Amino acid sequence: MTGKASYVSSLARSRAALASGRRPEVFALAGREWDLLDGVFAPVCSATTGVALELLGLTGDEAPAFRRDGSFLEVGSGTGVIAVSAALAGCSPVVATDISVSAVQNTDKNAARHGVADRLTSVHGDLFGAIGAMARFDTVYWHSNYVLAPPGYRHRTDHERAYVDPGYEAHRRYLAEAPGLLTEGGTALLQFSERGDLKLLRRLAEECGRTLRPLRRRQLTEGDETIELVLYEISVKN
Repeated sequence: MTGKASYVSSLARSRAALASGRRPEVFALAGREWDLLDGVFAPVCSATTGVALELLGLTGDEAPAFRRDGSFLEVGSGTGVIAVSAALAGCSPVVATDISVSAVQNTDKNAARHGVADRLTSVHGDLFGAIGAMARFDTVYWHSNYVLAPPGYRHRTDHERAYVDPGYEAHRRYLAEAPGLLTEGGTALLQFSERGDLKLLRRLAEECGRTLRPLRRRQLTEGDETIELVLYEISVKN
């Protein structure tokens, strides 16, 4: 299934999540408790983070979609659930990056809560902007802000950045740059949704000389809507 979501609706979901009375200071997910700071994307308001854990093989019986004993970079870490879970699964070192200062602090807080601060580093930056030029990882992962906004749209809050990507500029950069940060035999992963513009994503991949291979799919029901989330592997086109 493919489709597109209105960026206006996604921005409304962002505002509703910030104002929601469901935003606790601590929430439960995947059998663990997690801290949640103000202004950070809240997994309690959307089930996509739980699905991401499943797609990556960090919960359940399915084999992991990455090397558990390798290094791991997560772009857009939010509360740090994915990065911390990867560290708990055996990945080391783990680096988590986010454009939101609050998200970086939230990731640090949860790394400390779960005892992985010694092998998880969180950094503030836009995509790979805070990653050293020589850094290489066995896995690079991004659960993207897959809803397309008009190219001229300017985010009003960092929280909106978790929901929409104007002109898919961030997606273009990720497709172009992620494979260059891999070790030999490493894997670049992108979690996308049918709420996004898959046709445009594939066109951008083609322009960047990349191929997208779907690895796993999950359906998710939110309210009256059922959507599909897909984990793609990004490869350099031969």
